[in-house]
Amino acid sequence: MTTPEKILVIGADAAGMSAAHQILREAEKRQRHVHVAALEKMPFTSYSACGIPYWVAGDVDQVDSLVARTPERHRTMGVDLRTGLTAVKLDTGARTVTARTETGNYEDVQYDQLVIATGGRPVMPEWVGPGDGALHGGVAAVKDLNDGRQWIDHLTREFPNRNSIARPVNSSDSAACKGTVVVIGGSYIGLEMAEAAMRRGFAVTLLTRSTVMSSLDADMSVRISKGLNEAGVHVVEQATVDGIDIDDDGWVTAVRTRDGAVFPCELVVVAMGVRPSVDFAREAGLAIGRRGGLTPDSTGAIAPGIWAAGDCCESLHRISENLVYSPLGTHANKQGRIVGTNVMGGQARFGGVLGTSITRFVHENVHLEVSRTGLSTTESLSAGFDVVSKTTEGRTASGYMPEASPIAVKILADRGTRRLLGGQIVGGRSSAKRIDTIAAALWNEASVDDLAAVDLSYAPPFATVWEIVQLAARRLADSMQ
Repeated sequence: MTTPEKILVIGADAAGMSAAHQILREAEKRQRHVHVAALEKMPFTSYSACGIPYWVAGDVDQVDSLVARTPERHRTMGVDLRTGLTAVKLDTGARTVTARTETGNYEDVQYDQLVIATGGRPVMPEWVGPGDGALHGGVAAVKDLNDGRQWIDHLTREFPNRNSIARPVNSSDSAACKGTVVVIGGSYIGLEMAEAAMRRGFAVTLLTRSTVMSSLDADMSVRISKGLNEAGVHVVEQATVDGIDIDDDGWVTAVRTRDGAVFPCELVVVAMGVRPSVDFAREAGLAIGRRGGLTPDSTGAIAPGIWAAGDCCESLHRISENLVYSPLGTHANKQGRIVGTNVMGGQARFGGVLGTSITRFVHENVHLEVSRTGLSTTESLSAGFDVVSKTTEGRTASGYMPEASPIAVKILADRGTRRLLGGQIVGGRSSAKRIDTIAAALWNEASVDDLAAVDLSYAPPFATVWEIVQLAARRLADSMQ
């Protein structure tokens, strides 16, 4: 039997395992003899990081529900998966990766072809802990299953001697408030963890250095902020956190901002985004972009015999044609599959990103959904477009139907070419998923007129006769005449 080709994958989540299994499928199809090994620093694999806030909130009962494939399952399917190993050095000449074990030892792993899928890591300022990766008590991010377990523990414990000023923002009875959680960051994870904390009986203060959901235009962001405040979240915008106070036991007692404000609390969610985890790749001289991520081409190749996919990478934006950092599981799975195909000699290509994303905030009588795709106004101007936009308000169903919820849709287009540039939605139940209609139009480089004319479905429980997305496009098109 011939010696198998050694394929090494670093990272065993969405991109890495999508690549690994696609390699095995392609190898079988092409009758190639391969050995696919994978290194993963965590004990778990192929899990839904996006599902963690809903697990914390109590919507998901068991952590196993978030795991698509366990390490054992990957091994059964043919991947030589080794957990507890962190890649720390890459020697492209010798074609070896040096990995550190959980006991602090080091070992070299050889490869013929390498797939880097190391993902991203949370942005963690210096003030979160005493150093060496340790965090102060009550302070944590929301990135992996360990974080999720920690947050469930935090939010189900009692704080009988709580120091914070318990504002009864989510209850008519102040005694029912278990304490205060400060969420630092007003993007997707920030909103989702604010919901989880309130569901667990805590008051929530949300601090963001710009505006809530700042990837949307300001006129749409203000709708989100209004909805959060109505739900009882204490939203503080334009707030830059520069430190925390801790007690003698090392537990957080307050968050401080640059303008001198102090926000007492028992717990702090650090939701300030993620950055690419590429230290060893950078030190090996692989190409790093302006956003700090690897910059593979559309096939996933970044150097001879080296490929990259997922949240460790920057991607080409289909509209601006700039490299952007868009760490989403949807992209990671697609990129992993493409890399897996091409490692085995295929010709697949990744078509780029639009940054299509969606979330919600639900508490008691407030149901708020948010989504966006394409470019914002600021991004459109930076890319050189003569952007024009219009926001249209309407209902998600015929007004006489009980399902009808308010919805606001913003459509952006280029004045000269009439090409669609982006879309944003803020509304009630069943509103945000409509962003996919806009995303499909953007993907195919449609004009605002195309979107206004497309054949969309109608029945009273689901839409108005002029579906709101189509109505928004038509009104923008009319204003451009």
